Amino acid sequence: MRYFHGTPELWARKNNNDPVSETNSKKKPSSRGKFAKRVRTEPPVEAPYVPPRPKRTTKSLPDKTIDIFEGMTIVELAKRTGESIPTLQEILVNVGEKVESEFDPLSIDIAELVTMEVGINVRRQHSTEGTEILPRPAVVTVMGHVDHGKTSLLDSLRQTSVAAKEAGGITQHLGAFVVSMQSGASITFLDTPGHAAFSAMRARGAAVTDIVVLVVAADDGVMPQTLEAMSHAKAANVPVVVAINKCDKPAADPERVKQQLASEGLLLEEIGGDVQVVEVSATKKTGLDNLEECLLLQAEMVDLKARIDGPAQAYVVEARLDRGRGPLATAIVKAGTLVCGQHVVVGSQWGRIRAIRDTAGKLTEKATPAMPVEIEGLKGLPMAGDDIIVVDSDERARMLSEGRKKKFEKDRLSKVNDGATENLETSEEEFKRVEMPIIVKADVQGTVQAVTDALKTLNSPQVFVNVVHVGVGPISQSDVDLAKACGACIVGFNIKSPPSSINLEATQAGTKIVLHRVIYHLLEEMGNLIVDKAPGTCETQVAGEAEVLNIFELKGRSKAKGDDVKIAGCRVIDGFVSKSSTLRLMRSGEVVFEGSCASLKREKQDVDSVRKGNECGLVISDWDDLQIGDVIQCLEQVVRKPKFISSESGAVRIEC
Repeated sequence: MRYFHGTPELWARKNNNDPVSETNSKKKPSSRGKFAKRVRTEPPVEAPYVPPRPKRTTKSLPDKTIDIFEGMTIVELAKRTGESIPTLQEILVNVGEKVESEFDPLSIDIAELVTMEVGINVRRQHSTEGTEILPRPAVVTVMGHVDHGKTSLLDSLRQTSVAAKEAGGITQHLGAFVVSMQSGASITFLDTPGHAAFSAMRARGAAVTDIVVLVVAADDGVMPQTLEAMSHAKAANVPVVVAINKCDKPAADPERVKQQLASEGLLLEEIGGDVQVVEVSATKKTGLDNLEECLLLQAEMVDLKARIDGPAQAYVVEARLDRGRGPLATAIVKAGTLVCGQHVVVGSQWGRIRAIRDTAGKLTEKATPAMPVEIEGLKGLPMAGDDIIVVDSDERARMLSEGRKKKFEKDRLSKVNDGATENLETSEEEFKRVEMPIIVKADVQGTVQAVTDALKTLNSPQVFVNVVHVGVGPISQSDVDLAKACGACIVGFNIKSPPSSINLEATQAGTKIVLHRVIYHLLEEMGNLIVDKAPGTCETQVAGEAEVLNIFELKGRSKAKGDDVKIAGCRVIDGFVSKSSTLRLMRSGEVVFEGSCASLKREKQDVDSVRKGNECGLVISDWDDLQIGDVIQCLEQVVRKPKFISSESGAVRIEC
């Protein structure tokens, strides 16, 4: 008996003596049957190695923000986050919270911890039931273009002089203070910088404000930062009051300013809108009563009220590092009452409030809504714009701070990974850029962010500005060590000069320290440094031109010296002609040939170059088709550096 292994079709072919099976068996004679080794007759194809494209491990979802409140259940939290109830229960067990039922109420701090763990941002909502709601003072932000008189106007309102103390006469901080009006009412003012570099500060000021005062100079009109301030106010959905300053100047033209504002879409009262316009003069102190009346009227229309009792909600306006008192945060309370001794979480930092000081520097026990205060007792320096929340204990504050730090680091790494993936698809030319590492140190946290953003605008296709480290306070030994390790330049803004020992070590290490108190001068010097470091682009330009007046032919040369040679007798009509440069032969405006110069003589002497107005004889390598009237151009390679451009509005850029 014979046994054939295979499919039923093969059995049938074997039994019926199918010719197909015979031909197949003839084609593949082998003792091993179907396991015979195949012999490759074609040569292998040589293909370049293509690395596999990196796959993203996580889904890059847009930032999602949900509202949370005190006493919400796990079921409600699962609906808002989109996660399953068992997942949230597991996270609650991990953070040390006992969960008996999915309908048990959660504290707002635990709800935030769980939400951050699943990668979602939160927005806290506080109930006003059973709380006392009373009218509060208005928070007014003064915005406008640089040098339009914002700080001088506030000086006139509160009878002080801040503008004289500012470096260069321009505001470079976000100042918060209370002004008591003649009518007895008090208004909290935020003075924002007007320079182009401080856009983030103006946006922060608009986010915590109730009314925006748009200051426009009557002799200058609407400028770029004026338009930007209008867009910030529109984005924050707050009313605007226009103050046309410098009306006492001879060149003042308030009507022209009103027309410009109307053309930009600001509906003034004169044309049937709801935007009030006041003409003032900060130096002559005229029109201030009308401005005060407009602000109080606008505040009354908005009907500003806030709860007085309960946990405080506040925002950090500015943060700085004091040598004796440690991290200090200037904050404005939005609702509730901030009491000395409470445990707070500020952004990703936490601490226990050790002292609260008002704008005059006096100690106070508590801060009520719309009151700007300076708090001390934090463990670290918060970011400007962070929210301040009150918690029950230091353990809860520490836990919430660690959760926020973890979420912040996770978001930062995901952005870095997304950027790295996008860079793989860019062209090779971008990788030829020179990197310029920079360390930024400033006096307050908000200024650090503004200077960092301004320096990043100086990026160009040739130089990449890489801010490797930022910090608040004076330049320290660790900054010099870091700069030495990565070859960075240290930028200090509005800080004291470092000690001589640090200066000496930086000089020995070749580290450049740039110190400035005015943002204009800082950006100008850094722009020039970037231009010097840029490799530049190589370009070919015409260094000179020579006209062919006559042609001389040398005949009867020996075979060893080659064929006959044609010499062009020329006169240099522009620039110079060099022997080492490339020559371009032009005939009737068209390029005929480009090549090197084989010989250049003047008065039978070999020379390297011939200047304008002189005659010479030259021979072009591998070319003898010359005609009288041809123009020979001398080409040279030059390296063109980028340019640092500063506009009147204060915006700077590097143009390649």
